[in-house]
Amino acid sequence: MKDTPGLHDTLVQILRQHEKWLDVRHAKTLAWMIVGLIESGLIGLTAWTPYVQGRALYAQSTVRRFRRWLDNDKIKVHDLYGPLIQQALAEWGEHRLYLALDTSLLWEQYCIIRISVVFRGRAVPIIWQVLAHGSSAVSYASYQELLDKAARLLPAHCQVVFLADRGFADTDLMRHLQRLGWHWRIRIKSNFWIYRRSHVRCQPNRLGLAPGQAYFWHRVWITAQRFGPVHVALARLENGCECWFVVSDEPTGVETFDDYGRRFGIEENFLDDKSNGFQLEASLIRSADALSRLCFVLAMTTLFLIAQGVAVVAQGKRRWVDPHWFRGASYLKIGWLWVKRALSHHWPLLTRLALPGEPDPQPAIASRKQFLTHRGPLFSVEFLR
Repeated sequence: MKDTPGLHDTLVQILRQHEKWLDVRHAKTLAWMIVGLIESGLIGLTAWTPYVQGRALYAQSTVRRFRRWLDNDKIKVHDLYGPLIQQALAEWGEHRLYLALDTSLLWEQYCIIRISVVFRGRAVPIIWQVLAHGSSAVSYASYQELLDKAARLLPAHCQVVFLADRGFADTDLMRHLQRLGWHWRIRIKSNFWIYRRSHVRCQPNRLGLAPGQAYFWHRVWITAQRFGPVHVALARLENGCECWFVVSDEPTGVETFDDYGRRFGIEENFLDDKSNGFQLEASLIRSADALSRLCFVLAMTTLFLIAQGVAVVAQGKRRWVDPHWFRGASYLKIGWLWVKRALSHHWPLLTRLALPGEPDPQPAIASRKQFLTHRGPLFSVEFLR
């Protein structure tokens, strides 16, 4: 494809915006891998080869080139990716920044631990680790170092709110977040003990919450360690099928559930990596270190496409590629469609990555009918001491 080198040159220009590359050939190979991923839409070394231009005559030579890159222990992914995500967040400003922690299991053999910044309905990876671990449940010791590394990449003057599901409800994590100066909203299990002044201890699963009912308790203590004081938000959704029990370092209210709900952006990010996008589970890579480098390819592709989508919306050109009246596609999909159209029309691509912190100017809406029939709060509210 004659247009592909334009994409490759753009990516090399972006990747070389810092000087931490030991060998410029590493950046060029990574750029070809991203090109192959964007063009083919698949994680697969053989799937990428048709889009690579170079001196190699045989496809097998290109596959070996990619394989050597993935197995090269001199490629330190976080040293190379860190300055790029740091630069992308430089324009975040003083807006609150929401981080989400989650894990994803591959073939019941490898666990990806990822911390991402929640951004306009999706999440952009900041840092990650791949373990040879057959469960998505991991201990605090497995990710505590990632927290400190992530902190060094964030803008200096913004408040951070950390989000995590109940598998991470650990008082050691909460103490670590206190040391970092971060706020948090962490879902707790239904059998957590909660201690209130002048009340007997209780567990959320024994409250008998009715569908749509919510309690907000302030200055309480949790677990047998009596960790606190903290604040909790306890609710059963209107459908009655699910309960949310969330612990927070700040006084709770209905907005606590809105904050916690942002965490689902990282689940969408993992879906983009897997069945909803790049088909990571079709990869034949079976090495934790190689998978970590493959996650670098995914992270850079995600950051690049989302930044393209942000610029397209900011320029008022969204409807050139998104057929919905309201924004119906994610920023990643908008950026992906834009790149493909730009290549076919010989348009220049964005070379400066930026994730602005201001509110989304065009929040995604599944349909006009959904927008017109949007409902109010999901809970009736009771504030209790």
